[in-house]
Amino acid sequence: MEHKSAWSKYSKKELDKVFAFAKDYKEFLSNNKTERECCDYFTEEAEKNGYVNINALVSSGKKIKAGDKVYAVNMNKEIVLFNIGKDDIEKGMNILGAHIDSPRLDLKQNPLYEEGGFAYFDTHYYGGIKKYQWVTLPLALHGVVCKKDGTKVNINIGEKDDEPVFFVSDLLIHLAQDQMTKEASKVVEGEALDIIIGNMPLSVKATKGEKKEDIKDPVMKNILSILDKKYGIEESDFLSAEIEVVPAGKARDAGFDSSMILGYGHDDRVCSFPSFMAMMAVNNPSRTSCCILVDKEEIGSVGATGMKSMFFENTVAELINLLGSYSELSLKRCLANSDMLSSDVGSAFDPHYADVFDKKSVAFLGNGLLFNKFTGSRGKSGSNDANAEFIAKIRKVMDEDNIYYQFTELGKVDKGGGGTIAYITALYGMNVIDCGVPVISMHAPFEAISKADIYEVYKGYEAFLKKMK
Repeated sequence: MEHKSAWSKYSKKELDKVFAFAKDYKEFLSNNKTERECCDYFTEEAEKNGYVNINALVSSGKKIKAGDKVYAVNMNKEIVLFNIGKDDIEKGMNILGAHIDSPRLDLKQNPLYEEGGFAYFDTHYYGGIKKYQWVTLPLALHGVVCKKDGTKVNINIGEKDDEPVFFVSDLLIHLAQDQMTKEASKVVEGEALDIIIGNMPLSVKATKGEKKEDIKDPVMKNILSILDKKYGIEESDFLSAEIEVVPAGKARDAGFDSSMILGYGHDDRVCSFPSFMAMMAVNNPSRTSCCILVDKEEIGSVGATGMKSMFFENTVAELINLLGSYSELSLKRCLANSDMLSSDVGSAFDPHYADVFDKKSVAFLGNGLLFNKFTGSRGKSGSNDANAEFIAKIRKVMDEDNIYYQFTELGKVDKGGGGTIAYITALYGMNVIDCGVPVISMHAPFEAISKADIYEVYKGYEAFLKKMK
């Protein structure tokens, strides 16, 4: 089937819109590198657009009606938004579901130690990464430290020009003869992904009765002194901290034509951002619109803030109750009758690694949003597999709005695979299909996407919310 570049269809006016949308996304991507930061951003923007926290409505006992906009936040790592439609909610919702977590390094709960004159933070990687890609990069720290007295200290170090960055060291090539013979998965071990955070020993006078040269771990103690002065943090506070190690710096235009964006965390913020923006563009829908922006997808959607938790279902139950018609049967009918785009990225064709792709069923950068009828691995294991009838309806909606799209799969049948949140929401009996942006170098510290693709995704999501019946 012939593939066409979305760039070819844009007028000058439309091209300006493509680049304007990409500029907004690039700023979002640069400033929101963790699920907490994304959740804060979406909450603030939603309230600017008239969305009300569902907890306030539940507390007041106030009922809601068509045209109302509500949201719910789960542990500051997940947000669900609803735009109430005119139709009975038992007839279902149009749902966009994306995730806001990305592969990274996390600090362990006892992270600080000293070895060989360096102070280190011990890490545990999160999600699927090639460990060797994370060495010798400038890294930043993002997260929160929760102290016993109930105060929270927000951490964001390494993004500004006048702030220090951190790094994982690598073995110099001159001594790497043995290292270079190892398998790629063993070149850098997980326990070697500890970040260097300092080299200067404590310079203050020794305590009473202690010689200065006898201070144990002087570099580590100097770091603790800095943390205490700047942030009021002591070593034991790391026990109740969530600090993520991410690539430092802003997302950048890529290519002489500035047609692409290179940055950290496209998977899956390149789908969560247009999902949210499409939601903001919808007013007074016939069918209730819903947007789920969830945590923990990269590690199997587990935990209290993952898609496998009951948060989404419980929130829909609260929503139906606020509409004045709650029953378990109404909840089940609503979920079963809903239609959903599982908004997640897919692999883009890379000519340097053409042997792992089926060119008849691969996404091409710049050719618009992609649909994956199924994901999983090899024999579709672990996959949602969308119904043909549902796909036909989606094609009609996309074609009516002149959205460029392509039907794809992750790679060749026996080369591997992956999953999304689609199979989880499909458990309710709703129609679900994976739909998102093609990505080059997925799960690398820096990934690349096309500005045309994210714009087509945004317009496609908007069309789905407004027109899907």
